[in-house]
Amino acid sequence: MSYHQEDFFKEYLKMMVNIIVLNLLICISLVFWIVSMTASTYYGTLRPISPWRWLFSILIPLVIATQGFKKKSLDHSGALGGLVVGFILTVANYSFFTSLFVFFVTSSKLTKWKKDIKKQIDSEYKEGGQRNWMQVFCNGGVPTELAVLYMIENGPGEIPIDFSKQYTASWMCLSLLGALACSAGDTWASEIGSVMSKSKPRLITTWEKVPVGTNGAVSFVGLLSSLLGGMAVGVAYFITQLIFVTDLEISAPQWPIIVFGAAAGLLGSIVDSYLGATMQYSGFDQNIGMVVNHQTKDSKHISGKPILDNNTVNLFSSIIIALVLPGMAWCFWPRR
Repeated sequence: MSYHQEDFFKEYLKMMVNIIVLNLLICISLVFWIVSMTASTYYGTLRPISPWRWLFSILIPLVIATQGFKKKSLDHSGALGGLVVGFILTVANYSFFTSLFVFFVTSSKLTKWKKDIKKQIDSEYKEGGQRNWMQVFCNGGVPTELAVLYMIENGPGEIPIDFSKQYTASWMCLSLLGALACSAGDTWASEIGSVMSKSKPRLITTWEKVPVGTNGAVSFVGLLSSLLGGMAVGVAYFITQLIFVTDLEISAPQWPIIVFGAAAGLLGSIVDSYLGATMQYSGFDQNIGMVVNHQTKDSKHISGKPILDNNTVNLFSSIIIALVLPGMAWCFWPRR
């Protein structure tokens, strides 16, 4: 077999695999649709999910997880975990999906941005990020649980955030937005602040200058980045609302989504920094010249106690913001 024939055969095989996978996904979506129709008929109160929504909820997260794995943004376990998180959020509400999508894409891009500099200041830097299932769970676990509760309460579909008409569902939507905006804000702050800040960061508990990479260290650039990261998630949610929600003219204004997304990003970064400064070990290793997250024979203690790691700090931060943000929004959200 010649080189051109072999190349043609590989391309043909790849095309056939894509066709088979697509047909398989269509069959799966139809099966899910039949199940949802049966459940709707039996219980009488459930709203059936269209086969196109099932197909979109399976196909798009699969494509994103596959691309994330190919580009080393996710490892094997992270890709599988991301597929589950993406499927549940997409089936529940397209606004959930776009918020997750913006968080994942921007975080992955920023992790690879100026990677040569980050390798010199981060002792645990991984090429491309390569998030595993634990990192996916700590950033996506809270939104996934909220998406399931949202479907139980309201069923799949997009609704306007309106505390006067959909109190519980609006609360869940803002909790989910807060959790994703918190994760985005923390990631933007870490990835941008560590390489763009002109001065040394300061420890949030004592305001002393500390080396770059210290857990709990903040800078003006980092805090501003966290606000913009949360805002990006809020903008994605808001635009999706404008596209898919049909009764916006009789509902409460939706623009505060952007404001509270930005607030969640900033507050999430502050909470994450405080937990990192107090419950996460930071030490400067004289041998490698970098900040480390665990004690070594050559490390000098900077801050924190070895109680939590970075993943659990992220999880607790997202939980706190998910609990706090809806209460803030309920107090200040404009009523129609």
